[in-house]
Amino acid sequence: MSTFWSWWVIILFVGTVIGVCWVLIANRKVVLRDDQEVEDGTPKTGHVYDGIEEYDNPLPAWWFKMFIGSVVFSFVYVVLYPGLGNFPGLLGWTSISQWQQQEARADERFEAVYAKFEGQSIEELAANPAAFKIGRRLFGNNCAVCHGSDGGGAYGFPDLTDDDWLYGNTPQAIETSIRHGRRGVMPGWGAALGEAGVSEVTEYLFKLGGRDHDEALATAGEQKFAGFCAGCHGADASGNVALGAPDLSDDIWLYGGSPEMIKTSIRSGRQGNMPAQDKMLRTSKIRLLTSYVYGLSER
Repeated sequence: MSTFWSWWVIILFVGTVIGVCWVLIANRKVVLRDDQEVEDGTPKTGHVYDGIEEYDNPLPAWWFKMFIGSVVFSFVYVVLYPGLGNFPGLLGWTSISQWQQQEARADERFEAVYAKFEGQSIEELAANPAAFKIGRRLFGNNCAVCHGSDGGGAYGFPDLTDDDWLYGNTPQAIETSIRHGRRGVMPGWGAALGEAGVSEVTEYLFKLGGRDHDEALATAGEQKFAGFCAGCHGADASGNVALGAPDLSDDIWLYGGSPEMIKTSIRSGRQGNMPAQDKMLRTSKIRLLTSYVYGLSER
């Protein structure tokens, strides 16, 4: 915060508190006017609404003292804690330091929980009921928003319960995906192929997946596939885990398998991003999460 805004906050706070105190004290006593009506010793304001007259009473003593106590509390608070611009407070408290202390206490508390899983392989953890339960909770907190609570995936987010993996389904590959994330880029070929070429390649992919197709268009599409697509997806369209290029011969589609969705992928390309979790989760949690995801497909 700049010096100007720091002083702005200080002046605004002090001025507001002083103003509130003045209003409280100035209205503490009621001064009777010569023309003011009094009933049973209680003055009236002269304000009448629907037959109801308003008395001119000061604040009750307990209420007045409560307001004064609130003012005193506010001054004590901003002296001890940050609140007056750049003044850090006498206690030196910060939200970051409190978060770090809470995180340290949590680490200490759960150290014993994760320690018993040290030395076990991902395969062993996947078969461990206790590890599975922890991994399921980690998945629900960190992965379910994209992949679904059951890991079944969604539009643009892979299904983690089958055996179709963009980057491989070995424990090491899954852990790498979780720890460091993945970024896949499918370039658009609409300008190079033209709309006719896009349709031809689509028919060829239908043929590979065992779907109804136009044989003449599929034959033409096979030649175009070899020239534009085989470099990433392989000559047999079985994919390439090193590049994250999906298998196009199994009729499993990340962005939908309808003719129009496949044409959109070919024409305009696709971009996917799996965020890295190494800054969010400790190594022990990543290993348990890896074992859970690995176990989903193994089951």
